[in-house]
Amino acid sequence: MSNIQKNSTKVVTGVVRLSYAKVWEPVSVNGGTPKYSVSLIIPKSDTKTIEAINAAIDNAIKAGIGKFGGKIPNKVALKLPLRDGDVERDDEAYQNSYFVNANSPTAPQIVDRTVQPILDRNEVYSGCYARVSINFYAFNSNGNKGIACGLGNIQKVKDGEQLGGKSSAVDDFSSEIDDSFDDFLS
Repeated sequence: MSNIQKNSTKVVTGVVRLSYAKVWEPVSVNGGTPKYSVSLIIPKSDTKTIEAINAAIDNAIKAGIGKFGGKIPNKVALKLPLRDGDVERDDEAYQNSYFVNANSPTAPQIVDRTVQPILDRNEVYSGCYARVSINFYAFNSNGNKGIACGLGNIQKVKDGEQLGGKSSAVDDFSSEIDDSFDDFLS
């Protein structure tokens, strides 16, 4: 399912899990430009997506050579977007996975398995599974050099347990109301 063209900085992932999904409304961090964002949890077993991401990062380093003073820097000196969930996150959802944080100032197109637009904001959330188009690009800002990940579009492929500990109204309430409620109203 993953694909990348030669020398491309764009990747369409295999099936990943969405976390910290801010895909319906842009959010400003520390007063910055509001952006749509999501953390993509990628199973370590999805070697095709991991290889495509690593190739796209290498291509972004080459394409962004101007940001690095005209020389290709050592990757160890750069801030890279592909991170190890076992090392960097104390969260069960990130175990045995890598993750990439992607963002964009423009809204992603969000579609279902048949590529039809999803309009119900409850359909795409932290915990659901999706394929996501992402692109990598070089940055050099205030002495920080690296490769960032831009958010493209999202194709939801299946539901998953919601992340973040938030329960649904169906889980919290029943349709039956205790008789003591009537006493309270009188």
